[in-house]
Amino acid sequence: MKQGESYFSSTLSPLLLSLAIGMLAGFGAVLFRKLIGWGVDALWPPGTTFAGHLMNASPVWRLAVPCLVGLAAGPVIAFWAPELRGPGVPEVMKALALKHGRIRHRVTALKAVVTALLISSGASVGREGPIVQIGSSIGSSLSQFLKRGHMERRLAVACGAAAGIAATFQAPMAGTLFAVEILLFDLEVSSLSNIVMASVTGTVVARACLGESCVFRIPEFVLVHPAELAIYFILGICAGLVSLLLIKIVFALPGLWRRVHVPDWLRPAFGGLMIGVLGLLCPQALGVGYDGVQQALDGAVHLNAATVFLGAKILATALCIGSGMSGGIFAPSLFLGAMLGSVVGDAAGLLWPGGHLSSAHYALVGMGAVVGGTTLAPITAILTIFELTYTYKVILPLMVACIPSVMVVRFFHGFSIYETKLIREGVNIVRGHEVNKLRNMSVREIMTRDMQTLRVDTPIDRIITIMEESSFPHFVVLDEKGMLAGVLTLRDLRALLAYPERRRPGLVAGDLMQAEPVTVNESDNLETAFHLFARYGFAFLPVISSSSPGLVVGQLKKTDLLSAYDEQVLKEHIFTVKTAQGSRLKAQSSRLKAQRKRLKICDFLPYLIPLTFRL
Repeated sequence: MKQGESYFSSTLSPLLLSLAIGMLAGFGAVLFRKLIGWGVDALWPPGTTFAGHLMNASPVWRLAVPCLVGLAAGPVIAFWAPELRGPGVPEVMKALALKHGRIRHRVTALKAVVTALLISSGASVGREGPIVQIGSSIGSSLSQFLKRGHMERRLAVACGAAAGIAATFQAPMAGTLFAVEILLFDLEVSSLSNIVMASVTGTVVARACLGESCVFRIPEFVLVHPAELAIYFILGICAGLVSLLLIKIVFALPGLWRRVHVPDWLRPAFGGLMIGVLGLLCPQALGVGYDGVQQALDGAVHLNAATVFLGAKILATALCIGSGMSGGIFAPSLFLGAMLGSVVGDAAGLLWPGGHLSSAHYALVGMGAVVGGTTLAPITAILTIFELTYTYKVILPLMVACIPSVMVVRFFHGFSIYETKLIREGVNIVRGHEVNKLRNMSVREIMTRDMQTLRVDTPIDRIITIMEESSFPHFVVLDEKGMLAGVLTLRDLRALLAYPERRRPGLVAGDLMQAEPVTVNESDNLETAFHLFARYGFAFLPVISSSSPGLVVGQLKKTDLLSAYDEQVLKEHIFTVKTAQGSRLKAQSSRLKAQRKRLKICDFLPYLIPLTFRL
């Protein structure tokens, strides 16, 4: 009975929770799309596309609607739920890293309503980021209601995000990779099954409610000539530059608002007025932009128009996100990529008239390249486009375009648009952990001096005997001077243990070890160690003395690092709670003192009033 209960609590219960989160997040994504549609129908005259809705309205109405909706949304964002501001993904990353996946319950409804209103009014933002935050908030709220631990709560948040993206594009693989690659979630094998379960469930719910139609009508992709890969490489570099330009402009605008002393709650109204003016000149730049993307995929957007749409969309998106509106960056990235691809494809067609190039193909690949550049998540970008096409022919051009786009952004800027927002708030996250906390802890504080060592001349038979008796899966190998020579693990001995006949006479530890291992200095901070763990995937690192290079003073385990980080976050959370409780107690004490003063005055009133009449 106990074994059955343990299996249910450790395996079945998290899977059932993931299933429930996937269903709720899928319904949330569907409802969010419905809210946007209802908002467009309520605010604008009839039209076949969003640009058509705008052009059928009067110029005054086109200016007034975004401004008034921004005026209504501004106070809600500024005073009631500041986490609604921006794409939503950075707030989920912050909740995973700093709050153990705890998201306020109000976020689910407010994010859906406020963002749907803004998009309906013409805000140039995406619906994917808000859906991620909505799904994550559902996962967090459900896990809090069920009183799950912080690890299960973090997993529930990642499941909600994955289900939201999967439901949006009906792409379960893209949803899974989004949670792992963009949210920087520390993935374990047991976690992957839960995330996949949520993604598949969200996709099934979306298909049941919306049908199995794709988001876009995708053209049949063909690589006409291998020389086209050079053009796709150029497209990737251009996509990286466009991503850089978008990031720079988006985060330059808040400084402009501060210099002209516009309060936070009023900025969305000013941003709405500006995009209203832009909408008079280029209505295609407003809204989510999927209609424009479809036109590019149909090959109906030519060089001059695509160039104008590209510049207008960058400005419109920067005005909306930079003014503090609620909305995502994924859909604008798709739009920018489609227009950039159309520009590159048409330009390449003019230079190579006999190549029979299709601008629609370049628009499709450009979508993935710009998404990869803004999010620094090339695998998610590649899989998203692949799941929209389900043709392997697009994989190679996508790789050729997405990788240089990511490299350009990493070289000139170093961070995704999500990470940039967090860094400007003083939060630097690496693999789901806040770097500032890691910087404040040194390796010396959490390393262990308990380790097993071998000499380079230890024979193989002695090594096997030591391993059978030892509880350590890895050994530090020292030279004749007692300095670090290498590392020997069970993996290095696997072949010899499986096939004893391969052992040759005279085999020693020096022949089997990994020479020149990756090490960490005892005076380094945990950020340095975390980067090494993330880059190489090791379970432990030998710790070298600061005063004597080469002298091993201990080992640092990845599990110990994560435990120390979680303990630090928990301490800060307890301190924050105590501080908040202390502030409330002080406020209550001040109110009681004020009440006592008022009572003392009231006690004298019966004597003061007759005295006043006598005088």
